[in-house]
Amino acid sequence: MAAADDPWRKVADELLGTPELTPLEVAHESGMDPEQARRLWQALGFPPVADDDRPFTRSDVSILREVRRLVEIDVADRDDVVQLTRVVGQALARVADAQITASASRLEKALRERGAEALDADAIAERLVQLAPRLERFLAYVWRRHLLASLRRRAALAAEGDSTLAVGFADLVGFTSLSQALEPHELAVTVDRFEAIAYEHVPGHGGRVVKTIGDEVMFATEDGVAAAEIALSLAEAYRREKDLPGVRVGLAAGPVLSWEGDLYGPTVNLASRLVNLAHANSVLVSDELGATLQDVPGFALKHLRAVHLQGLGRARSWVLRRAT
Repeated sequence: MAAADDPWRKVADELLGTPELTPLEVAHESGMDPEQARRLWQALGFPPVADDDRPFTRSDVSILREVRRLVEIDVADRDDVVQLTRVVGQALARVADAQITASASRLEKALRERGAEALDADAIAERLVQLAPRLERFLAYVWRRHLLASLRRRAALAAEGDSTLAVGFADLVGFTSLSQALEPHELAVTVDRFEAIAYEHVPGHGGRVVKTIGDEVMFATEDGVAAAEIALSLAEAYRREKDLPGVRVGLAAGPVLSWEGDLYGPTVNLASRLVNLAHANSVLVSDELGATLQDVPGFALKHLRAVHLQGLGRARSWVLRRAT
């Protein structure tokens, strides 16, 4: 498609500037090693660029200059910058997809109401250009807020001398068959409601949502009692939703590795295995965590027999309920 016929050329020019530079030219003008510039580009999640292609703009030069200065003043080394770039690329790719989906859905609805047959690319481009400055300010604010929250969490763990967390998984029951029975827009509504409930209840009890993956949400907190309260409140909230299937929740506590915004280690693996054993609208907790919750008012626990967990061997668990 010729540039003049490209419906997205307007939004590209408005957001980033005119593409005119090759990979070597943008690296040379920014003062960055070409190989390092290539690593950063691919860490963002974009495909390799041929040496004679000209997709880069003056905005790319400015950003690479800033990255080079960060390395030069020892704020970060080269490998740390690539790692951070990879995380930022993954997160903002999701933000961008969500924004396009929301904008396109609204425009498609308006077009249907007017009897139009095709999506108006120029209308989408114009809307994105108008929203970009406001969205940039919003993203910067959210990043600062999460930066402060992450700093506080890390400081708290350092003060305690370990990295012990309670980690939980909540999984929608029967999601595979449900997704086959629903229309795409109905499935989107279901997933959106599933995530919304998690974000209502997890932070409300002192935890944080680590990530959501389709029909599953992963959460964590420093306090095992708070984690148990989160698990029960999630099971109760999803059970009340007439348009959602129930959930099952697995919970474990112990040492974890925090890396690139995610959590890893045997504790995470154990919680993930337990959620697969739980029945609908029930909560299973690991043996050690269950023992610490026995004497907590408001909780009732039932010890289960040992079972074999793939990759972890034999382990016992507890069913967690509200005390009646």
